[in-house]
Amino acid sequence: MHAVAGLLVGVLVGLTGVGGGSLMTPLLVLMFGVAPGTAVGTDLLFAAITKIAGSAVHGKRDTVDWQIVRRLATGSIPAALLTLGALAWFGKVGKNTEHVILVSLAALLALTAVAVLLRKRLFKAAVDHGPMQPAGRIVVWTVVLGACIGTAVSISSVGAGAIGVTALLMLYPRSPMVRLVGSDIAHAVPLALIAGFGHWFLGDVNLVLLGNLLIGSIPGVIVGSYLSSRAPDRVLQPLLACVLAVSSWQLFLKARAEDKADKVEVAAAPASVAAQPH
Repeated sequence: MHAVAGLLVGVLVGLTGVGGGSLMTPLLVLMFGVAPGTAVGTDLLFAAITKIAGSAVHGKRDTVDWQIVRRLATGSIPAALLTLGALAWFGKVGKNTEHVILVSLAALLALTAVAVLLRKRLFKAAVDHGPMQPAGRIVVWTVVLGACIGTAVSISSVGAGAIGVTALLMLYPRSPMVRLVGSDIAHAVPLALIAGFGHWFLGDVNLVLLGNLLIGSIPGVIVGSYLSSRAPDRVLQPLLACVLAVSSWQLFLKARAEDKADKVEVAAAPASVAAQPH
């Protein structure tokens, strides 16, 4: 089952640049019962290795804009390192971050679903408005976008797919869609590797699970990357947005249920102490 999930997600990553964190992390949490922290850490390394194969295909087809990749990485890599440092620090002082990860993941999935649905409208608005002036402003906003993606990916493994591609459409409306997808996939490789190894250092990676996922995902992303120029957007995008929205809602419900359970446990603790014989 893990390999099949990896195959399906790999195809979507290659086709659209979306799916690594947006689909795999919710699948691991909701379907396979993996702890949120472990799901995020394992998925980051899964996404990095999967997207190495995808970026190789896009690079061979000359559908990667390496200038965009460098600008994104200028913001995302430092942001990822700072976020990982913060996660390590909060872990050391004993703060449980799993509830924060669940809520962050659910919120980013909802935002990703909206981004997928509105991608064409945003693209049309960007084309009608024309390229951003002056050109230096594009560079600054691309670096800022990279920083936002680096933070989001390090916390929840979501952000480098639909949100990144949609924002790039607004910044580079004259670039072909397949080139932006290729650039986004190429940028995700070093970011996911750094974030993934950071979570590995924190103990949030399941290597057996990672291996099973990669068995299916690597052939899947190669096939998806070759088919990316023929992807039926009018069918694929609404379907993907629906899956993301459902995943977001289910994660919100899971976070809420766990929060209620924690409150009940805390409320019950004084009563159990009082009931003990003295």
